[in-house]
Amino acid sequence: MDRLSQPFFARATVVVARDLIGCRLVSDRTPVRTTGRIVEVEAYCGPSDPASHASFPRGDRVKLMWGPPGFAYVYRSYGIHTMLNVVTETDGVAGAVLIRALEPVAGLDAMRQRRRQLKDELLCAGPGRLCQALGVTLDDHGRDLIGSDDLWIESGERSRPIVAGERIGISRGRESPWRFFESDNRYVSSHRRGVVTDD
Repeated sequence: MDRLSQPFFARATVVVARDLIGCRLVSDRTPVRTTGRIVEVEAYCGPSDPASHASFPRGDRVKLMWGPPGFAYVYRSYGIHTMLNVVTETDGVAGAVLIRALEPVAGLDAMRQRRRQLKDELLCAGPGRLCQALGVTLDDHGRDLIGSDDLWIESGERSRPIVAGERIGISRGRESPWRFFESDNRYVSSHRRGVVTDD
């Protein structure tokens, strides 16, 4: 599989989000490589999006959302869950896509050990779970997902239609249909309601 290049990410956030479905997130951390197909994402579209961190006062960490594209924006939710986003749009324009769920592909034994979870459907079904399963931490904030030798995104294939629906786990901006997931995929996190967007 070929790694995704910067032009892929230097596009409108919603477009990138939808096109990430089917791509592969790879974490090559000692002692094993873990890989998952991206089956669920959410787009966060800059200062005008009330659910985006870019609409909040800019702290040092949030500044990364303004580019350049293709870098990891990582934060901790509720002081517990690590969340992996990839920065989108052109340099100077804020946007990011949250990786919400993966279909495990390789390194499942390591994922099970990290998650203390034997049920494959729950290894990466949720942004906090997938970060734990792939060994992604806050130290990955600012990592170049294009040139990194231990965390990157590859091209992939879709196996099912894509569904668009409301983002979940937020209190503002829920009406925007910027959550995308693979239809009838058992690895999607939850709330499988939406409209099929494929032609």
